[in-house]
Amino acid sequence: MYKAMMISVLVLAGCAANSAGRSSCAAELDSAWRELDLAKAEGFAGTVSYSKALALLTGAKTQQQFEAYKGCISKAQKARYYIRESRAGR
Repeated sequence: MYKAMMISVLVLAGCAANSAGRSSCAAELDSAWRELDLAKAEGFAGTVSYSKALALLTGAKTQQQFEAYKGCISKAQKARYYIRESRAGR
């Protein structure tokens, strides 16, 4: 009985962590895509930083689809950095 209860607790904890990662990944991706669209509208689509950001966001979206939320968040945050660099002309 105790063993079954412990397994249930571990499964529920894993699900809670997974849903937190899911929402963080989605929020980072949404923000990054909006920022990328803005950078494109401002004429920064040809910069190297813009290209790096686009590649990172593509990878982040793939990781989101495979529920690899930690990697998704990391790539989206890096992409947002490159978007800022792009808009600064670097």
